[in-house]
Amino acid sequence: MRFFIPGPVGRLEALLWMPKDGASPRAAAVVCHPLPTAGGTMDNNVVFRVARGLQHAGLAVLRFNFRSAGASEGVHDGKGAEEGDVRAALDHLEREFPGLDLWAGGFSFGSRTVGSLARSEPRIRRVALIAPPAKAYDCRFIREIPQPTLIVHAEHDEFGTPGDFDASVGPLPANFERIVIPGVEHFFRGATPELEATIKEWAERSLQAP
Repeated sequence: MRFFIPGPVGRLEALLWMPKDGASPRAAAVVCHPLPTAGGTMDNNVVFRVARGLQHAGLAVLRFNFRSAGASEGVHDGKGAEEGDVRAALDHLEREFPGLDLWAGGFSFGSRTVGSLARSEPRIRRVALIAPPAKAYDCRFIREIPQPTLIVHAEHDEFGTPGDFDASVGPLPANFERIVIPGVEHFFRGATPELEATIKEWAERSLQAP
């Protein structure tokens, strides 16, 4: 059931999934969608698959529409203000699940937004960046993320292949894990089940980590 959470410039449309088996969540995650001006919403198939992978690993998962997308209020900014929308989503998870670790993930523009915020948001304990658009945006800040971080690349991503990412961002420290899904472009067409399984496996390993 869709509902609204308070955001910095108006209400944000959201959807919360609980773990499938009815168990108490082991962590809570927010998953962010691609560029609103290109039609990106929380109903995007890649975002759906990432969220389901986390849900099946035992997390509570909040998807929401950035300002201007879907039924969310406000006007698209695209220059960093959407980080405030992610903070609002984290605020909601913190209220709903006090004491649980909070994670954050995103696809494309969502990954850029989450990655930038994670540098200064200590509530985020783990990060998942799906298809960071290193060719379309300056993503050099990603190497400054201090949390354990998963990056999933699409091999033939028109908005930034793994090679484009390496050329732009440079070497990453040891807190990063990178996975390349072969033979696919930015939207992982034909490989979204593999993406979901990749996210689920990473989340399960992360939950077992000390």
